[in-house]
Amino acid sequence: MKRQRNRGRVTLASIAAMCAVAALPGQAHAADDPAPYAFDPEAATVRGTETNAEASELKSGSVYRSAIKPGQKLYYRLNLDDDTNAYVSAVAVPPSGGKVAYGDGITVSIRDVDDTQCGSEDAIFGSGEFARPIAAYAHRVIEKGNSTCREAGEYNVLIERKSNATSSPDEWDLELRYASEPAVKAADAQETEAPENWSSASPVPPSGGQKRSGGSSFYEATGLETGEWHDTIVPGQTRFYRVPVDWGQQIFATAALSNNPKSTEYLGNALSLSLDNPVQGHVDDTTLSYSGEPASVALDPLPPVDYRNRFASASDVSAMRFAGWYYLSVTLSPEVAKSYGDEAIQLRLKVNVRNDPKASPYEGAAGIFGVSDEDKDMAKSGQSAPQAAQSDTMKLVAAAGIGAGAVLVLGLGAWTLLARRRTAPAAVPAAAGGQQPPYGGPTRTW
Repeated sequence: MKRQRNRGRVTLASIAAMCAVAALPGQAHAADDPAPYAFDPEAATVRGTETNAEASELKSGSVYRSAIKPGQKLYYRLNLDDDTNAYVSAVAVPPSGGKVAYGDGITVSIRDVDDTQCGSEDAIFGSGEFARPIAAYAHRVIEKGNSTCREAGEYNVLIERKSNATSSPDEWDLELRYASEPAVKAADAQETEAPENWSSASPVPPSGGQKRSGGSSFYEATGLETGEWHDTIVPGQTRFYRVPVDWGQQIFATAALSNNPKSTEYLGNALSLSLDNPVQGHVDDTTLSYSGEPASVALDPLPPVDYRNRFASASDVSAMRFAGWYYLSVTLSPEVAKSYGDEAIQLRLKVNVRNDPKASPYEGAAGIFGVSDEDKDMAKSGQSAPQAAQSDTMKLVAAAGIGAGAVLVLGLGAWTLLARRRTAPAAVPAAAGGQQPPYGGPTRTW
């Protein structure tokens, strides 16, 4: 019975390893089957409250899930020290197929206990009036010569939703992130002005396309590097990609739809292209009109990533304040299906990251506010976060498999020896007088 229990443990270990692989997030979806927004599986559920006194605390480095109804103003709480820059972002996810109007959206702000606003940003549906994930962030930053929001203690995060009377009244899901920026070197901390001289000339677009399928959320975003990338997109679908952009580097991006012979009907704002920074703070967006012919649209030129960009008055420049993963999202309007059918349309993304990387301004490890060699490898291979986790898990499974195999071999060896010990006496001829030798080990017959 003991041998059977040991064998069962080995079998269970193997089954557990296989189940671990089967349960991994980020599974692929068919190109013509829009997947729902894939929330970070590590996100903890938190409830926003309409009174700040009852607000739940958010922890730095954590991800949360929440929800907000039309017209609601919800509070969450932070506890901050007196020298760390804090960033809180919210990704609003309306239900697929829901109706939104121009100006619908959310406002995220961080406020001190006296309701003084430290920082805020809006995420709204502009001319692209179709439901899709939108993101905004707010920050409390320590700036030289500014005494606002500098004290340590309790702060409030306020998320407000604005919805038109004609819009769908459905609750929107929220994905919240709270990140703390590392301490900056003394020399960089003295800077108070944004760079003014940077090249806005777009580089020659890359060619020679390769296939890359976008993910269904920020968490599942597919890694890209400089190049031309081919994908497909169906009406109502949002594709997510991420590009590592280091200090001193510029990102340029263009999205293009192939022709479709089914119709020539003109559709304004048929496709939306958006860029968000490493903490899901909105940088820039644009839309593309479509009439069945090949069409493309590019983001406006943006400055190189620089710590000093935070001092710029323009929000798109200010958002290019740290290195890390920059997120591209592409959404095809559901209205396209009415004229062109619901089949997938060929999508091309041209991404160009220009300039050599510069040194980090931080004193220590940059964390998400930097680009590592691993990030570059993931961009090169097209990995998303779940795929990277799967790779790590497979390594563990492989190690576990080797360990289980070793245990199995040892167990079989021990079982064989024991079986031989137990069967050996029966093979010994009877002793003189017909007596069997006492069992205490095999009798020598040689």
